[in-house]
Amino acid sequence: MTAWYRVMGAGLLLVWLVGCSGGEEEAASEPAESTTTAEPREPSSEASAEAPEVPPFDQPVMIDVSSRLGSDRRLTVEGETNLPEATRLQVLVKRELSGMRWRERVSVEEGGFMAGPFGPGSGLPDGGYRVTVEVQEGSVQPQSVRDRLGAENEHLSGPLVEQSRHGLGQVASYSQRYLVGNEARRTVDNVEVLEVE
Repeated sequence: MTAWYRVMGAGLLLVWLVGCSGGEEEAASEPAESTTTAEPREPSSEASAEAPEVPPFDQPVMIDVSSRLGSDRRLTVEGETNLPEATRLQVLVKRELSGMRWRERVSVEEGGFMAGPFGPGSGLPDGGYRVTVEVQEGSVQPQSVRDRLGAENEHLSGPLVEQSRHGLGQVASYSQRYLVGNEARRTVDNVEVLEVE
């Protein structure tokens, strides 16, 4: 009988040891699994390595503006440009006689921009007006634009480009003069005359 208990005890001990060693193997295999979870870093580093480098803007700046006077005698400015998408511009309308100014900040979308209407609620009085479109400093441009134009717009070129008044790199500026009103027809200046639509 004692031999039977010894055999049973030895069998149970053997089963218990096998059960314990199986648990250790599973525990030992867990760190191996955790090392495989560290592998996803490689695809993300590959993705960043595959990101194409953005080419700098390498053509002269072109800005073409057309303005129209609405039935309310307020001015709407539209333009086309070759500047990168999302480039921030400032559109300024100034009355020559009084120096009164209206301004709006816009961004280039699909090669163009639109701003306005400009002027008081009663409409623009007769007289001369200057419309100016400015490419703002690099520091206020979104990152996608700075990647193309440079941190200080150093990749801008052409006759519209000049140094910023504040020493913050380069800017570009386009200006056009307009006359509003009946007296405008008598001018001999090289100026565009706007009539109410």
